[in-house]
Amino acid sequence: MTRRFSSRIVALVVLVVLCAAGTFAFRGAGRWLVREDAAGPADSIVVLSGGMPARAEEAAKLFLLGYSHEIWITKPAAPTAELAEMGIHYLGEEEYSREVLIHAGVPEADIRVLPDAILDTEQEVEEVASQMRSQGMTSVMIVTSPQHTRRVKMLWAKLAGNNLRAIVRGAPEDRFDAGHWWRDTHDAFAVFREMLGLLNASTGLPVRPPAY
Repeated sequence: MTRRFSSRIVALVVLVVLCAAGTFAFRGAGRWLVREDAAGPADSIVVLSGGMPARAEEAAKLFLLGYSHEIWITKPAAPTAELAEMGIHYLGEEEYSREVLIHAGVPEADIRVLPDAILDTEQEVEEVASQMRSQGMTSVMIVTSPQHTRRVKMLWAKLAGNNLRAIVRGAPEDRFDAGHWWRDTHDAFAVFREMLGLLNASTGLPVRPPAY
């Protein structure tokens, strides 16, 4: 066997191994994104925006199981004022999440919509942490979609500080298929969005939400 032929065999083996590793990583990306904590007692349960109605439904279940005595809802920025000028009454997503919670049996008095409008998860984490500090809280249980859990945990570690604890839970009713995410455009978009968000977070958040 010549040296050139041996080198080609080695190169081919390396290529096959790299392709196999790449395929494994690609197929496992959905499961890798899911990083939940075990449920536990918290000062409040927080419903992050998006993923309706699954996130609110899961938050209601956790509340009714006694993990917390109140639920917070984040408020995504919305064109409410612009639509009002057109005579169009717009109910924000936070109001629909509130209705889902009430329908599930959560007392309205135990539901609070956080005051500041947010544009992305980074601002949600900062808003929740700020509200916790103002009320002397030390722990929350955050409910989001399963594929979003890893990024929420990373952002919390970067932005909230060591004295505030977050239990991050994924809503099981969310239709994300972690094992076959590439088969569905919704799931594929979710995976690529989360990967870009993780890259942004891991590099110090150079891409920031727009200032209005």
